[in-house]
Amino acid sequence: MKKPRVCILRTDGINCDEETFYAFEKAGAESQMVHVNQLRSKEKQLADFHILALPGGFSYGDDVHSGKILAVELTSFLKEQLSEFVSAGKLMIGICNGFQVLVRTGLLPNQRLGKIEAALTANDSGHFECRWVTLLVEHSHCVFTRGMEGSLIDIQVAHGEGKFYTDPSVIEKIEQNDQVVFRYAGIDGRPASLYPANPNGSLNAIAGICDSTGRIMGMMPHPERHVEKTHHPNWRRMPKSTVPPHGLAVFRNAVEYANQM
Repeated sequence: MKKPRVCILRTDGINCDEETFYAFEKAGAESQMVHVNQLRSKEKQLADFHILALPGGFSYGDDVHSGKILAVELTSFLKEQLSEFVSAGKLMIGICNGFQVLVRTGLLPNQRLGKIEAALTANDSGHFECRWVTLLVEHSHCVFTRGMEGSLIDIQVAHGEGKFYTDPSVIEKIEQNDQVVFRYAGIDGRPASLYPANPNGSLNAIAGICDSTGRIMGMMPHPERHVEKTHHPNWRRMPKSTVPPHGLAVFRNAVEYANQM
């Protein structure tokens, strides 16, 4: 069986591409680094891939707004390729800055390219948050979290603009359609509205969402930073078990789904 091909999108300022590349490779995929200019020139085609990954970092220095310039570039020059990719039922994941890009393209929450319906705004704490947090994996139809529903996982955050914000009508629709994939959780395992368990003040403690199909997902925490047991700062104290590192399941689920396409 051929390995599913993953397009790891690169451009100026993205700095989590190598970790995302490694995570997908460890999960059984064939990763390729692809610069956005290669897609614009059609040297590379999105159609040749099964999964599109938008890694974290600070694309174009987060000038104007976080993820804004890359989002405009994608919707202006790659709209047709993106539309065909989504219509073909393929997978897309945006992590941290990648999540910011997805909401600014309109692909999240409702696959409306060019229509912004949500935002990731400045953290309520007023500073960059770089630490480990606990996430509650919600029951949803998201491809990336199959078999993980109801569990608590430890993942690192590293962002200055991670507060999920949108209009009440939009967030109501997201909740009703089970599009919330991850929520920040407290020590009791319940959704956390307060700092520090909620590192940015996100509405409804939202840390990640998917579209209505479950094939496009964006999340602020970095699952690629917990694909090895030793990635966790307290790995020596963690009980020995067969449970894989918490972030790895996200990538394995994507690869398993792509293998069936």
